[in-house]
Amino acid sequence: MLEAKRLNKAVVPKSLIPDPSPANIQSTRLAVHTNGDASSCWVYLASGSRIYKLQIAMEDSFVGRGKESLLIPEQTSVLDSSVVNRCPHQSEIQSLVLAQTENMDCSILGSVDSYGQLIVSPLDTSKTDGFTYSVPPRDYGVGEGSWAGLCFNPNQLSMAAVARSFCKTIDIYDQDIHLRTLRTLWYPTSLIFMDKFSESASSTLAITEGSQLSIWDLRVKENGGCVHRIMGSVGDVLYAVNESSSGYIAAGGGDRTVTIYDPRKWSAVSRWLNCSKYEITGLNFSSVDHNYIYVQGVDYEVLCGRWRENEKAFSFRGDSNWLGFSKCSNRDILAGWCDSGSVFVADVS
Repeated sequence: MLEAKRLNKAVVPKSLIPDPSPANIQSTRLAVHTNGDASSCWVYLASGSRIYKLQIAMEDSFVGRGKESLLIPEQTSVLDSSVVNRCPHQSEIQSLVLAQTENMDCSILGSVDSYGQLIVSPLDTSKTDGFTYSVPPRDYGVGEGSWAGLCFNPNQLSMAAVARSFCKTIDIYDQDIHLRTLRTLWYPTSLIFMDKFSESASSTLAITEGSQLSIWDLRVKENGGCVHRIMGSVGDVLYAVNESSSGYIAAGGGDRTVTIYDPRKWSAVSRWLNCSKYEITGLNFSSVDHNYIYVQGVDYEVLCGRWRENEKAFSFRGDSNWLGFSKCSNRDILAGWCDSGSVFVADVS
């Protein structure tokens, strides 16, 4: 059974980010990276057109529990904080993604703003590995800005997908070369490359749009590349999609329900009804045990539970609404940034 080893709370210095920008309902403006022994972690935050990084001490401490298995955080310190030295965006950053190769020898940081401008750079700026590039929006920033999402292909980090909500488009890039544009029926709200999905791992995308989960194959031209659509609850927008290490796909949104799909048949294998108090805006499968999933609500609560048994293991809360929330790609270390300026970091094993 998964248990939280530590839950720490730190405060972003007011001199660094005095007033965070509001962004959108999806909390996609945070990325977290940890060192080998997990004595500290680097948290990357996006506010306005800039990216900031904080080194937060992860101190060993007793994790207290309140009512309904609610974890109580311990105060910790910010060891270092600074503005990330890179070209700023022209508008508010909507999504921030940290991608790593399997052998951890390469890490890149990508960001996309409300008009679709993509900027990618290596995490270690002392290295020049060919991943530094900037891509302007396809329409040159004409029109109204909106939420924009980003994901990298885990099997080919040079390939990225950029979603633009109001434009209803998904642009596929190989570094700064535009490969293809996918056009959704509804406003896209989240997207992932399905890297565990059989032989087409490098070319299959799962996208939530409106109340639908749509599957796209970049090798297919018919229907614009869309190969499957699954209807969720009518009238309830899906905001989050994630893939487990075993290939299962999870989706959740306005109906406060997590639905797990088997991509071999595209049938629901589990539904965790009303697991969140408010709309679900973030989902992450555990890297330790894929039978567990982390569910983030639109307010300030995150819960962990077994999705097959619909059983809650524990939960923790921020002190105000989430502005950003993320999980390490290969470890169960979660970080959330609140509107109050607090950052919560949980280490689970």
